[in-house]
Amino acid sequence: MPGFVLLVRPRGDADDAMGIGYTVSRKVGNAVTRNRMKRRLRELCRAALPESGIAGADHVLIGRPGGNDIVFAELGEQLDSALMRAAKKLAR
Repeated sequence: MPGFVLLVRPRGDADDAMGIGYTVSRKVGNAVTRNRMKRRLRELCRAALPESGIAGADHVLIGRPGGNDIVFAELGEQLDSALMRAAKKLAR
C-alpha cells in the first residue's frame, strides 16, 4: 500500500486477542510528521480492526513517506484491502 505496510503474524496461542503495533521511521519526516502519521494509523486501526482484524494475530503498521498526504478515507480503504489480503494468505 502506498501509505503504509501491514505485517500480520499469527501468535499460535489460544488467545483470540489482536495485537497491534505502529512504527514510523525518521525517513518519513521530522517528529511532528511521524507523530501525525502514528495518530492516523491508530485511528484507522481503531475503526477497522474490530471488524476486519485477524483474531489471534499481531498486526504491525509501518508508515511510509507520503502517507500523511493521502486522504484519510483512502487510507481506510487501503487498510481494509490489506487486511483482506492478509486473511486470504493466512487461510492457505
